[in-house]
Amino acid sequence: MLGIGCAALLFVEGAAGLVAGVLAGAGAWWAGRRVGSATEGPDLTRVAGELPLAADLLGACVAAGAEPVSAARAVGDALGGPVGVCLARGAAEVRLGAGPAYAWRELAALPDGAGLARLLERAGDSGAPAAAPVARYAAQARARWSRTATARARRAGVLVTAPVGLCFLPAFVVVGVLPVVVGLAGRLLAGGDG
Repeated sequence: MLGIGCAALLFVEGAAGLVAGVLAGAGAWWAGRRVGSATEGPDLTRVAGELPLAADLLGACVAAGAEPVSAARAVGDALGGPVGVCLARGAAEVRLGAGPAYAWRELAALPDGAGLARLLERAGDSGAPAAAPVARYAAQARARWSRTATARARRAGVLVTAPVGLCFLPAFVVVGVLPVVVGLAGRLLAGGDG
């Protein structure tokens, strides 16, 4: 990025070269950040919020009589996002003949998605009923998400105090402490003279 800015500075003379260099460097930095964020993977906050909902919907579909793969496809299509895409893709792979462990690997790779992937894998391998285990998983995922959200809110409250303190501390010194110090210094100096 610095190289792009310097190259623009070399090719364009004068103040225009300086402006072109800064703009080219900033553009390269911005483009690099966009490409980096696109390749980093799913948004962890979004995944954490979608997993309990996906598990609830999956459990409701299975409890209503749908087989787990069909339920996963329906939930994945309806939900969208990283979790929905993994559910829909896994269901499609199972329908195409892939083994359950292979089909649900992307769901298992998501943060906290391994439990739901294991439940779907077990239901595919053994035909075990999935409604009650998926409901338990949904409750646990919702509790984890709630704890995480509460911890973030507490941390945000703590982080807000530093800037607020930095704003009010100078005002407190100027309005509260400085007049007292000036008054005491004035009395000490006046008392020393007289």
